Amino acid sequence: MLTEQIKLTLKDAAKKLTGSKKRAFMAQVTMDYWNSSARKAETELGWSRKAISLGLKELETGMVCVDNYQGRGRKKTEDLLPNLESDIRDLIDNYSQADPKFKSSFKYTKISAKRIREALISEKGYKKEELPCRQTIGEILNRMGYRLKKHKR
Repeated sequence: MLTEQIKLTLKDAAKKLTGSKKRAFMAQVTMDYWNSSARKAETELGWSRKAISLGLKELETGMVCVDNYQGRGRKKTEDLLPNLESDIRDLIDNYSQADPKFKSSFKYTKISAKRIREALISEKGYKKEELPCRQTIGEILNRMGYRLKKHKR
């Protein structure tokens, strides 16, 4: 029905669109060339049948589905363990100092992320399995505005 050149042009046009605009384009092409058959469009162009079907429903009803890309992915450890930040702050405030030259707003701490993790387990009652690894605790410290001070030997 369609030449290879036209198929390539349609695929290229779909790649340049995102979200509801892409679904609307795919649905319109499907309606025009394959009588609203998402299965045939999937076979001919390699597009997602679910996306085409959703686009057809959106065109039919006039209501656009909102994509929630921000809701995807793993949540930060601070969100999963809400008391973690305050517990870390309680542990390291005694070991921290402001930048002596006041060049940055970071606080420097002499205690390592490994020691903080061990203190959270022994003093604050966290279980080893629920706490993140040493490196993640270091990243949390950085997000909280702390920098680990290098020990000179």
